[in-house]
Amino acid sequence: MTWVWVSIGSNIERERHVRAALRALRDTFGELVVSPVYETPAEGFAGAPFYNLVAGFGTELPPGEIQTLLRAIEERNGRRRDAGKFSDRTLDIDILTYGDRTGEVDGLRLPRDEITRYAFVLRPLADVAGDECHPVLGTSYARLWAQFDPEGRLEMREVDLGPYGGSGGQAS
Repeated sequence: MTWVWVSIGSNIERERHVRAALRALRDTFGELVVSPVYETPAEGFAGAPFYNLVAGFGTELPPGEIQTLLRAIEERNGRRRDAGKFSDRTLDIDILTYGDRTGEVDGLRLPRDEITRYAFVLRPLADVAGDECHPVLGTSYARLWAQFDPEGRLEMREVDLGPYGGSGGQAS
């Protein structure tokens, strides 16, 4: 079994779509480990604030099959692929890591470079996997977060969504 971390983001009907994503992930992959949910400003465009979090699960599926399942969850929640990369979205779910695999795997670049670029990805990952090490850098996510640019941390606010987010830990 391989452990997978995914990022989840939404800035359209945020609570509804985050909850729907977590339900769908649980129904598809079983027990989840879920980070706190953070409200953050839109990055790279003028849009509504996002809810962002990280979830983890174990699976036997290869990355390409997981990616297909994640895209189906996004589409069931109204995700449109014809909008630009930096645009409002109902739901965005991306594979961050797949065990310790690195490089090009099933058309995906692993680990995802957003881990070290965006506070809204790194902070929730550090919350739930702080002792784990980035498979390329060999540095723990907690240490990467501690070293992260303070400017990037300023506009993150933890949001309590009750069960399935906000408190971190397992969601069954």
